[in-house]
Parts: sequence; structure tokens; C-alpha cells
Amino acid sequence: MKFEKRRIGKTELEVTTLGFGTASLAGSMEEVKTSDAVALIPHALDGGINYVDTAPFYGFGRSEHLVGDAIRDRRDEIILSTKVGRLLAPQFGPYERPNGWKNPYPFVDVFDYSYEAIMRSFEDSLQRLGTNRIDILLVHDIDPGTHGKEASAAHMQALKESGYRALSELKSSGTISAIGLGVNEWPVVMEAFEFGDWDVCLLAGRYTLLEQASLSPFLETCLKRNTSIVIGGPFNSGVLVGGNSFDYGAVPGKVEEAVAKIQAVCDRFDVEMPAAALQFPLAHPAVVSTIPGPRTVSEMNQIFDWWQADIPAEFWQAMQEAGCINKNAPLPGGQ
Repeated sequence: MKFEKRRIGKTELEVTTLGFGTASLAGSMEEVKTSDAVALIPHALDGGINYVDTAPFYGFGRSEHLVGDAIRDRRDEIILSTKVGRLLAPQFGPYERPNGWKNPYPFVDVFDYSYEAIMRSFEDSLQRLGTNRIDILLVHDIDPGTHGKEASAAHMQALKESGYRALSELKSSGTISAIGLGVNEWPVVMEAFEFGDWDVCLLAGRYTLLEQASLSPFLETCLKRNTSIVIGGPFNSGVLVGGNSFDYGAVPGKVEEAVAKIQAVCDRFDVEMPAAALQFPLAHPAVVSTIPGPRTVSEMNQIFDWWQADIPAEFWQAMQEAGCINKNAPLPGGQ
């Protein structure tokens, strides 16, 4: 399959509009067999995807190890991103599988956004991935939803005072090609814009078929600053593919109502809701890629089918008329 490629910010990196997020391989929602994970990554690459995202947090090293093993002989074919902000500390004795991971490695995460920690995290990721370079380095989960308001402010201060210098040095030396943030809450990126020049933001779940509150001022600001957006969680952790999870928890009543409204329009036009969810974000000019997280080869094939689904222009117009899509949101097909 041939995918369009879009450029990351002002860099020379070009990513396919469909990418691959690997949190699911580490058991974010349910356990994934190692054999399934090992088969899935090369299958995605063979299908035409060139962008793979991972993080130390995903299974406490499990995702990075799986990705590294799968891409080692194909490193030049892909754009690879991983994240900083957490260091992994080994645990001895009984292990409680923290953070809900189904089959993690025996580590726990320690948050640290300082210069020294970012440099160490980068080097640790190189080791786990078995590679000598990472293309995109993202500051992970520095938002209040992860830490609480007070702790988040302290972490942001550490990033401002020293962590950002580490990222700048890595980029200016050519060790990495792009820097950014990987978050669930866009207001923290607006704060980070006050002291940093960011190439890309991986925004999970906040610009989807279900919600577009980030349109203004966030996406407007990203366009002005030439900061590219990668959309993570395009299915809002499952609710847009018929699942019973939203933001990795129970589905609130208001979300159920919104999904039902979307489904009603989909039914009118015989459009599969997951196909619409995959295709919608790419209409925005700031968005360069969307990265679902399949767990098996069959799920990846289903995503390929949804990606190629022919959705009529009338469907998108009906979605706006029904109030499912913000009236200011760009629609697929340049409508």
C-alpha cells in the first residue's frame, strides 16, 4: 500500500500519514503474545507504514525491546520516535504490574524531566532498541492528568530550566532530528511553547471524530509555529471501534450519547465508524500522521481496510450538520 508522506515541522523527516503506535503491544488494554507482536511490526512495515512510535513507559521497556528486535535489519526504512521523562528502576521480589500493564518487564517508572535524566533516558532507549539513533524524541506525559497540578508545574519547571537544554543539544548535534511532546492534554503544550521551539506534538485522544476542542487555540497555534501534530488514540482507546473503554476507563454517559449520534450518521451513509475515525484527523493541515495501536496482524489488516474505505463528501457534511464535528474543523476532501 502506498501512503502519502508529510514533513515534520521544519525538519527533513517525512512520515506516512498512517503510522503505528506500540503501547498496545506492551499490554495497555489486554495481554499480547510476543509472537503476535513480533509478527505485527514487520507486517505493518511491509504494508507501507514508515513511522513507528514507542516509549520506555510502554510495558516498562517491553515495547522498546519488541520494536528494536523487529526493526533492527530495517532501521533505514523507518522514522522512529520514543520518549523521555521517565527512568526505569528494576524491581526485586513480588511485582504488582503497576499502571495496568498486562505483561510488563519487572521495572517501575520514575519521573524526571531534568537535563541529566533526559540524557540518561535517551541512552537507555538506544540500548533497549538496539540502535544508534532515534529520529524523534518526545517529552512524555508532563500534564496535570498524570501528575496533578502542583507536580506537573514542578516537572514543567525542570523541563524549562534544564531538560529542554538536553533536547536542544541532542538536536543541534544531529543525534536526533526532531523534538516534541507526547501528551494527552494540549494546554501543557501551549505552556511549553512559552520557552521551547517544538517540531512535533503527539496528541493522544484530543483531536478525534469524538472531540475537537483542541482546534482553537491549540491547532491554530501549531500551524503558526510550524509544529506538526501526530494523532495518537484515534479510536479514543476503543469506544470508536465499538469497545467499552474511553481514555482507558469506563465510558461516561455523555460519551455514549455522542458515540450513538456519530453511529446514527454512519448508519445513514453505510460508513464504518472506525474508518471515519481514522480518516478524519488528517484533514487538518497541522496533522501529519495518525497512529492507531493494533495488537495482531488481523487488526492491522482491518486498519488498512478502514484506511482505504471510500467515504462520500456528503457524510462529512452530515456529520457537521448533526453537530458531531465542529463547524470549524477541516473535512476530508478539502471541503
